[in-house]
Amino acid sequence: MSPKPMVRPGGRSTRVQESVHAAVRELDAEVGRDALTVPLVAARAGVTPSTVYRRWGDLQELLSDVAVERLRPEVPPADLGSLPEDLGVWAEQFLDEMDSPPGRAYIRDALLGDPNGSNAGQCSAYAADQIDLVLARASERGEAVPDTEQVIDLVVAPMMYRILFRPSRLDAAYARDLVGNALGRH
Repeated sequence: MSPKPMVRPGGRSTRVQESVHAAVRELDAEVGRDALTVPLVAARAGVTPSTVYRRWGDLQELLSDVAVERLRPEVPPADLGSLPEDLGVWAEQFLDEMDSPPGRAYIRDALLGDPNGSNAGQCSAYAADQIDLVLARASERGEAVPDTEQVIDLVVAPMMYRILFRPSRLDAAYARDLVGNALGRH
């Protein structure tokens, strides 16, 4: 029987992650992304470079981990009383955040340092969780709701494609059109 790994919530591992993430954000603001190195981040965080390499592997995987954390929504979606309004406002905010220069940088970093796809999966889960909340509230109000995956396919996926490959026509009207299509209103 193998020993059970010790879980230390809020322990050293959490403190290391928080200090390294903070160091990345601070140094990115001070010296820019192109000047970031593992030794520079480690020195700012008060850890050894080997700690960073052991936990993240390389700078790109570290940047990816920081990006995923930055892409986590900070507040639940607004409850405005109807599915079209709730989902429309959420889609506008999502597009605005993802299409911003920092949002684009975080998307790039999240994908570039993600060899096994787990970071992309986590980012997708953030959006799905937000959509689930909007749909659950609408369902509780008695509104007909589409499936979460349908909303991802018809709202989130086209936005992400355009952000990454065809960055034009990315405005509130585009977000609302996508929501209208997903809700069968166009």
